[in-house]
Amino acid sequence: MRRPCSYKVLPFLLVAGLLGGCAAVNASSGSSGTTDGSASSSASVDADATVAAATLLAENQATHDDDSDYVWDDADAIAISLDGDTASSDSDSDAVTIDGGVVTITAAGTYTLSGTLSNGRVVVDSTGEGTVRLILDGVDISNSTGAAIEVTAADEAMVVLADGSANILSDTSSYADTAEANAALYSAADLTITGEGSLVVSGNGNDGIASADGLIIHSGTITVTAVDDGIRGKDYLVIDGGDITVTSGGDGLKSDNNEDAARGYISVTAGTLDITAVADGLQAETDVIVSGGTLTLESGGGSAATLDADVSAKGLKGGVYVVVTGGTITVDSADDALHSNGAIQVSGGTLDLATGDDGVHADSALYIDGGTIAVTESYEGLESASVTINSGDISVVASDDGINAGGGSDGTSEQGPGGADQFSASGDYSLTISGGTVVVDAGGDGLDSNGTATVSGGTTVVSGPTDNGNGALDVDGTFEVTGGTLLAAGSTGMAVSPTDTSAQASIAVALDSVQDAGTVVQVTDSAGEVVAAFESHKAFQSVVFSSANIVDGEEYTVYVGGSLAGDAVGGLAASGDLTGATESATATGGVAATSSQGGGMGAGGGMGGGSRN
Repeated sequence: MRRPCSYKVLPFLLVAGLLGGCAAVNASSGSSGTTDGSASSSASVDADATVAAATLLAENQATHDDDSDYVWDDADAIAISLDGDTASSDSDSDAVTIDGGVVTITAAGTYTLSGTLSNGRVVVDSTGEGTVRLILDGVDISNSTGAAIEVTAADEAMVVLADGSANILSDTSSYADTAEANAALYSAADLTITGEGSLVVSGNGNDGIASADGLIIHSGTITVTAVDDGIRGKDYLVIDGGDITVTSGGDGLKSDNNEDAARGYISVTAGTLDITAVADGLQAETDVIVSGGTLTLESGGGSAATLDADVSAKGLKGGVYVVVTGGTITVDSADDALHSNGAIQVSGGTLDLATGDDGVHADSALYIDGGTIAVTESYEGLESASVTINSGDISVVASDDGINAGGGSDGTSEQGPGGADQFSASGDYSLTISGGTVVVDAGGDGLDSNGTATVSGGTTVVSGPTDNGNGALDVDGTFEVTGGTLLAAGSTGMAVSPTDTSAQASIAVALDSVQDAGTVVQVTDSAGEVVAAFESHKAFQSVVFSSANIVDGEEYTVYVGGSLAGDAVGGLAASGDLTGATESATATGGVAATSSQGGGMGAGGGMGGGSRN
């Protein structure tokens, strides 16, 4: 299916007005033979982050998968025996020709291969209709001059790993720049890999497994080592099952059609993937969609490695979309763990992310509506021009900003750790939290919006910076709280509180001294009832708290000491025990005053809200 032009045509429900016009899929792309992993452009694209995964897949090119592909009669299979530097066949037709170590198949049908070909190749050159099905039943094929299996022409090709069989493919150590076939297992046609056997592939000259059209992996135990990309499907790469291990000098899994907006996507629905890549773990020119399976990805040497500015070393990277609706994803990456030049949506699954840069970065919009996301190590945790959290269980550890609503494309030249915030100017950016659980531990700003911020539901707990150059809350525009529970504790120098006209009142206090990590701070209402108790695991001096229990104009007392009562989220409990606590400050609901240090004026006013008793 092709569209009239190479553009995604999308309803701009969430990010209307952020970017105008019809967004190109990609501005430029490297060739499939490059090893720097930099194929995908860093240009931002406009994308609606609320689009359903099913809708997104429907907009993409349909795969070649068909139930009939997996049905055949073994009695009709033509046997081909590989024997050192030659081969033999029981075919009584001209569908199989053998010339020394080159076996050529020229007609659709089912072929069973077994034995060893020490320096040769199997070529499929079928110009007629129908599937060419290769059943590998204990083959070891190596080729010092090219691919081990090369499909130059076919309506469709299928590689079947016979039950219980062990199969090995290895290719030449180098390819000419003009070579069409440049992988140990290469297909110019749509290719499917299935079966319950095993396949070990050594891509010594370039890629391990590659299709110039679509590639589907249905099942099998597949191990790939490649000097460049591990597994590549140009039009699409679909993983519906299997146990797949890839070690690559380029990208781990890749789809690199940058000429058609309906192509160049990766879909993972099931299976187990263990990917170690010098460049990106999964890289798609358009969309990466994960709805199931178990993915373990290491890219660029992991989060502790020094990021090479010339290499894109991200975990999951989509040129337009990254969508996660299910599965278990573990990423250890030198660059962003999840990255999209357009939008990212997470509505299910479990994500455990460690990165030397951003945990989740989308240029246009990030939309979270379920799932469990744990960013255990990052420079910035969640970042996009528009960040929306409707539900989910989210925890973020960041050396800089925890959640940052800023704008622009970071590409491979973004301002990384230690650099200045490139999103310093106020703009059409937004942070919206309407549900879920959000726990942030930030070395920089905890919640940072270069535009507006709104909290209307859920529970949000921020342990912000200990230095006065940042704030637990930093909002350049209006900061409205209309519902939910928000607690932010950090330094006082740059802290802000919600707008005092918010529908739900807040209190903001600046204590007279910095409190040590492990200190409990509690808030009581005018009747002496504890309405919040918080135990910080970091030093802090400022506290902002908003919940349905805070009444506009009512006086509240803040105590230091005592203990929590009941379950806690990020150190915040609904009640506490005041035994041993001392009164520290008073605050008025809905009143935001200048901090005791005289600074930190922001979106909704400065810190403060209390006189020392």
